[in-house]
Amino acid sequence: MKGIISSFRRGFKTQTMNQMIIIVDGITSKEEAVKLVGKEVVWKSPAGKEINGKISAAHGGNGAVRALFSTGVPGQALATEIQIK
Repeated sequence: MKGIISSFRRGFKTQTMNQMIIIVDGITSKEEAVKLVGKEVVWKSPAGKEINGKISAAHGGNGAVRALFSTGVPGQALATEIQIK
């Protein structure tokens, strides 16, 4: 399953570098997104490095999910593809 990294999880003045909001292909409701909680995600950098994470919760009502990563994810990851296992 594939998704697109949409944004960092952020507030008005803060940005959490190891939490990302992901839009998953084919998921359009919060009920479908909740079923993905606990699945692993992998982002591959252009250099071949992999950063692993895990889906922690649904985000909003349109099917986006929130993923926690082991380390911070670089800004170049925005709008790139991510693999959901």
